[in-house]
Amino acid sequence: MFARHVSIHLKSNMLSDYTRTFEKDVLPLLRKQNGFKDEITFSSPSGTEVTAISLWDNKANAEAYNSNAYSEVLKTLARVIDGTPKVQTGEVVNSTFHKIAAGVGA
Repeated sequence: MFARHVSIHLKSNMLSDYTRTFEKDVLPLLRKQNGFKDEITFSSPSGTEVTAISLWDNKANAEAYNSNAYSEVLKTLARVIDGTPKVQTGEVVNSTFHKIAAGVGA
C-alpha cells in the first residue's frame, strides 16, 4: 500500500468550508481513481492546518492521480487554501486498520 501525505494551510475561518468542499467535491473524485483505498483528514486545533492522507493500492496509481486529477482538486480547494500544499509520499509499513504489518510493504 502507498500513501500520499498532504499538508495544507487554510485561510482563516475556512475549516468548515474546506470540510464541506472536500466531502462534496473531492471525495467523489478520489473514489473514481484507480487504486484509491482510503482518505484520512484531520485538522490542527486552530483549524488552519489540515493534513490529508490518502491510501492507494500501489505507487503507480497514486502517481497517476497526482499527474491527472490532483490539479483539479487544487482548483476546487483554491478559495480555502493559503499557499501551496506540501505533498510527501511513501510506502505504508504498518496499519492496524488495513491489516498491514511492519516490513510487509505493498
